[in-house]
Amino acid sequence: MESSTEAQRQLCERVGVVPVQPDPAQKVGIALATLHLEPLNGIRHPAEGDTCGYIWGGTDLSQAPDFFQPLHVAHLSERCPRALKYLALPPGWRFLDGPGHEDVWSDPTLLDLGE
Repeated sequence: MESSTEAQRQLCERVGVVPVQPDPAQKVGIALATLHLEPLNGIRHPAEGDTCGYIWGGTDLSQAPDFFQPLHVAHLSERCPRALKYLALPPGWRFLDGPGHEDVWSDPTLLDLGE
């Protein structure tokens, strides 16, 4: 089986970016209750406190304050291994991974944290 680090490198090479590996102690906001839904979505933004991105399943993104739960990057392999290959995308990138479809794209709006 291909290592997640190699898969990350290959994905970043394919989309023409330099991999930016998050610190394992950083956190992602993850909507655990939605991970069974398709597609899997993720965004990477500049670290805001100790959070570096968000992951959720399905097409609906809730604004409910408890939609996302914090999860250390180090535990992502246990809770959402499917997202690992996207982990090294730099801030400002998104992914969508669904049955028979994958999309990875730059979204500069993710770089604006309202400062």
